[in-house]
Amino acid sequence: MGFYIISGFQVLINPCAKSDLHHLVKYYQEDVESYEKVVSEVDLWHRYLNTNNIKPQNALDALLICNQDFYPNIYNLLHILAVLPVTSCESERSFSSLKRIKTYLRNSTSETRLHGLAVLNIHREVPVTEDEVIEVLASINRRLDFSL
Repeated sequence: MGFYIISGFQVLINPCAKSDLHHLVKYYQEDVESYEKVVSEVDLWHRYLNTNNIKPQNALDALLICNQDFYPNIYNLLHILAVLPVTSCESERSFSSLKRIKTYLRNSTSETRLHGLAVLNIHREVPVTEDEVIEVLASINRRLDFSL
């Protein structure tokens, strides 16, 4: 089934592609109108691309070209295609980081601290300075006074 859905997306970018549009519309029936309306919109979309000699290279190019008012179903499907993850690496990396943190800390930490450590581990590209950490720790009410 997944192959037919991807093939259905292909017809939105490449007018010459084999169409499995029926499977695509059936799968995303809550996001688009009826099959007949989508097919007629696809025909108009192809005519627009051919008339203006436009050949989008990818889903994002097609989305930028597509007018949401004229082609609402095409726009919705292109938007879905543009935000679909290509792989599951990002989520797997998050779970792997969480597993390492949990193994290290075991269950001796609160949920808030665990969440914060996971975010720091996953988003290493965000710089955090010592001054910011000290400022946050100083602002928290603790049993001991934390100041330099």
